[in-house]
Amino acid sequence: MDRIFDLAIIGGGVNGCGIARDAVGRGNSVFLCEMNDLASGTSSWSTKLVHGGLRYLEYYEFRLVREALIEREILWQIAPHIIRPLRFVLPHHAGLRPAWLLRLGLFLYDHIGGRHLLPPTRSVDLSRDQVGKPLMPNRYTRGFEYSDCFVDDARLVVLTARDAADRGADIRTRSRAVEIRQVDGIWRVTVENTLSHERSTISARVLVNAGGPWVEDVLAAGAGVNARAKVRLVQGSHIVVRKLYDHDRAYMFQNADGRIIFVIPYQDDFTLIGTTDRDYHGDPAKVKATPEEIEYLCASASEYLAKPVKPTDVVWTYSGVRPLYDDGASEAKAATREYVLELDTPGGVPLLSIYGGKITTHRRLAEEVLERLAPYLKGTKAREGWTAKSPLPGGELDVSAIPALTAELVREYPFLTPAHAGRLAHAYGTRAGKLLGTAKSIADLGQSFGATLTESEVRYLMSVEWARTAEDVVWRRSKLGLRLSSDEIAAIDDWMAARRPALETPLDNPLAEAGGRT
Repeated sequence: MDRIFDLAIIGGGVNGCGIARDAVGRGNSVFLCEMNDLASGTSSWSTKLVHGGLRYLEYYEFRLVREALIEREILWQIAPHIIRPLRFVLPHHAGLRPAWLLRLGLFLYDHIGGRHLLPPTRSVDLSRDQVGKPLMPNRYTRGFEYSDCFVDDARLVVLTARDAADRGADIRTRSRAVEIRQVDGIWRVTVENTLSHERSTISARVLVNAGGPWVEDVLAAGAGVNARAKVRLVQGSHIVVRKLYDHDRAYMFQNADGRIIFVIPYQDDFTLIGTTDRDYHGDPAKVKATPEEIEYLCASASEYLAKPVKPTDVVWTYSGVRPLYDDGASEAKAATREYVLELDTPGGVPLLSIYGGKITTHRRLAEEVLERLAPYLKGTKAREGWTAKSPLPGGELDVSAIPALTAELVREYPFLTPAHAGRLAHAYGTRAGKLLGTAKSIADLGQSFGATLTESEVRYLMSVEWARTAEDVVWRRSKLGLRLSSDEIAAIDDWMAARRPALETPLDNPLAEAGGRT
């Protein structure tokens, strides 16, 4: 008899992978398919923040902000290699939000979310403090500094999927769900490999639609559900420029239109600026930052910075579509960031669809999904909360231990530069040694592709982290695309294509491939 999974999940973004990890850890058999690469949709195009969402207080979304603030420190503790504290400077702009309102909002931000590890808000004299130096002189003299966290968003998704697979989940990338139907009280999902076009069918007792921007397309594949909820697609674009200032703080800038943008130190030598909020109509896979959005972000940053940011300064842009729950808000910036779960039982067979959500709240969303599905899943125990205490792969570290791990890598592998060791420590944490192995020299890591990327690392990403193309490697599992030429990236693609048959076999024993949990 064919295997029947307890739970099948369509969508390999942060929500789908978070649900897979939580469910398999509670004793459920789990299948997940993703039509492209993990995190290739909304989840890799964020502002790279684990944050409460200070601006959501203006829309009275106190429950969302409180939940996100609680999750902020939980995620930092289970993944300290890919999440780090970040201090934000919020200058007071005369004529926009008054200083008392900013102070009130930051007081709530500090106190409603159980902040234990991150430092509190402080007032800043921008005319004297170093954080005021990049700003226009004599225009911004008063400000506030508060805490949030930076996250490598795509690695968060990949490591969540890796942990799910290590625990027994069947994770399949490049696998599109082309047909969904019910047979004898069981979901039958036909999956097509987008590279080989081979089809297979899996069976599951419960189906979760975590399709993100494609959530309605999944339902249209034959699920037999007339969904009550609707998705609102909102485009968010970002630009990356060369490093704008020397200190390590980020900025939150207010705009006259009521929106805000972030200016964030990025990948050591760059600065990230974003995001925009505009309704999007069209294929989410084809979204791109428009010239108008690039101009808007440059102008918004230039309103504050002493040295203007021009479109010609932009070295990279990216854009994503947020699949928000359509609450009827008149403006995209006001649309709720709350997630909505819609449970349908066509023919008595449960199907749960997810609308909205944030990277910061994905772990709690997964818990709520499993609480809702508990009556249908024999292995699920409601409110177990195990994922809050179990580190993601490589995250078996204290939150302040990355510098020590970097130093340890340099001692064990003296041929590594401190910068190379630091990059590996931040990306792989305690698993960095798995891809370095017994190497005694840089030559032992195989071919060098540039920007410290070696054959050993690419092999690891292909066999352990589902990487199939150079894009997967240089834009999602790393951001080395910022440092590599188009010819170097093409050479990586050619190398990977020649070795795909040997390295992309299903991970029947992922612990053996990954060297086990450390």
